[in-house]
Amino acid sequence: MSTALLQLRDLRLGYDGWAVLEGISLAIEHGEFVALLGPNGAGKTTLLRGLLGLIPVLSGRIEYGFDRLANPPGYVPQRETLDPIFPLSAFEVVLMGTYARLAPWRTVGRRQRQLATTCLEQVGLAYLANRPFWMLSGGQKQRVLIARALAVEPQVLMLDEPTSGVDPGAAAAIMNLIAQLNHERGLTVVLVSHHLRLVRSLVRSVIWVEDGHATKGLTEKMLAPERVADIFGTLTGTE
Repeated sequence: MSTALLQLRDLRLGYDGWAVLEGISLAIEHGEFVALLGPNGAGKTTLLRGLLGLIPVLSGRIEYGFDRLANPPGYVPQRETLDPIFPLSAFEVVLMGTYARLAPWRTVGRRQRQLATTCLEQVGLAYLANRPFWMLSGGQKQRVLIARALAVEPQVLMLDEPTSGVDPGAAAAIMNLIAQLNHERGLTVVLVSHHLRLVRSLVRSVIWVEDGHATKGLTEKMLAPERVADIFGTLTGTE
């Protein structure tokens, strides 16, 4: 078994037996901040979902350096919405994250409530604990969902386009928050994004997904200006 947090060995992923990605062999180490980047539709979300165990492995294998049942990953899915007629507060949404570690037939107690409060504090939204989730701004909602993922007490935080649909200022604040969690807590982060400019200065490693394959390398190499220009043309893909 590898000492890496996640080790992919000749991995093949897809849907209904049809491969979207294949031949993936790479490792994600403890404490890394890794961005999954690539053209639209290349399979970034497929790879993330495979790492989370949300879709079956078609062939090859993923080796986990942690117990996924005892320590499930924290997950922030893409463009999640909660029904506005179901009036959950920001605190109640975060509290949902503690359910992953509750033993069968156990109910939420003082520890779980304190943990939810702490996670809201960590994302800077303790003052909005009682505000209905649906009333929050896009950036605030994303922070609450990050807090919910932190309430799982994960070893790895996985996020799928966490800045999608928010304004540039909120996007920068969300990315800085994620980088802070990685730097100060040593939390391993795997992030899907299309904002090359935002991630370039924050992540150490990039997994580039394109043409059914994924390649990992250092950020300065994978996002070198000449390489990005070659892939994206004159637009440079650095929105």
